[in-house]
Amino acid sequence: MITPAYLVQMAAYNLDMNEKLYAAAARLPHEALAAERGAFFGSILGTLNHLLVGDTIWLKRFAAHPSAPAALQAMQEVPLPPSLTHSFGADLATLRAVRQQRDGVISAWAGQMTAAALAQPLSYHSTKGQPFRKELGAVITHFFNHQTHHRGQISTLLSQAGVDIGVTDLVAMVADV
Repeated sequence: MITPAYLVQMAAYNLDMNEKLYAAAARLPHEALAAERGAFFGSILGTLNHLLVGDTIWLKRFAAHPSAPAALQAMQEVPLPPSLTHSFGADLATLRAVRQQRDGVISAWAGQMTAAALAQPLSYHSTKGQPFRKELGAVITHFFNHQTHHRGQISTLLSQAGVDIGVTDLVAMVADV
């Protein structure tokens, strides 16, 4: 099972990497960001948008958990994306504003989670309506892995466009002992 400290570390890594991605993406013109690149979500913007869709869906599910901390109350007001192809915007500035809001929620939420809450089950429905009941901590691990997976795709797309985002390894954030 994951710990609250692990959750805080992953939220910090998530924030740092998203800031790096958006700063790197800002070095490209809109046309390059919107260009079809053969990725699962088409373009750099499409993949950045997909991360927002996935994060929003999961944060809404986490906000419905019986032991959800106050930091997730902000997600109650956010509409649930109607599909995995929902668009939060067609330009980098719009997506970045939503990203910063979501990352703020993720960071605050991570700091408020407890070990007892992480061990409890989470009941939710998939986007296709299939019901699930899983350990919250394990689902949160998936949440962060999903982000890392798609950020890796974006890093590759940026590299192919001539933009290097720098070090992306989590171990770079792990303190020496």
